Amino acid sequence: MILSLPAGTARHVQVRRLQPNDVITLFNGEGGEYTARIQHMGRSDVQVQVETKSEVDRELPFHVSLWSGMIANERMDWLLEKATELGAAKVLPIMAERSVLKLKGERADKKLAHWQAIAVAASEQCGRNRVLQVLPALSLSAALMEATETAPLAHRWVLSLAKGAQSLQSAITSLSSLAPKAVILLSGPEGGLSPEEEARALAAGFKPVSLGTRVLRAETAPVAVLSALGALG
Repeated sequence: MILSLPAGTARHVQVRRLQPNDVITLFNGEGGEYTARIQHMGRSDVQVQVETKSEVDRELPFHVSLWSGMIANERMDWLLEKATELGAAKVLPIMAERSVLKLKGERADKKLAHWQAIAVAASEQCGRNRVLQVLPALSLSAALMEATETAPLAHRWVLSLAKGAQSLQSAITSLSSLAPKAVILLSGPEGGLSPEEEARALAAGFKPVSLGTRVLRAETAPVAVLSALGALG
């Protein structure tokens, strides 16, 4: 099959100064990857011959949905990039009480498209062939209601500074091979979740998980958890 590459992908090929008959790797975001041979290099277009598909899987052993309280622009971009590299399956931006970033209407649509583009670019960079899905932002209350219907059996963790929260190591140890292969990780924005928001999460079945005595930035804490989960497989 002859395929014309999208403009952004074609630009990558041209910047790397690849030539006809060179082999590249393509993916469509749905799993697996394809070898393709360059057939034509134009000024702004590149055509390839798609050859064989390899069923390569680079996903985490658990389906991880990150619920992140929305944080300031550049930090949210960074978090999405790292969440993609570290294997999160979905990111749900949460409009938390303490979120600095507020979105609605056309601005929300543009921001969602921007975030999804970051996930695609991060997948291309790290060799991941399934693209993280960035979901439209929700309030925490709406997210909790939706999760009751769509992911009733998932492990639910909320990052917490409360006394009595179990350690991340303990939470990971509790992930049994017989347990659901899904984790929902709720992390607050700058300033964390409010006490009322954390209480609502606990009432919805979330278990408080601690990352230690130091207070991590809103974009650092989820990355620490994803890194630990990645070490499982």
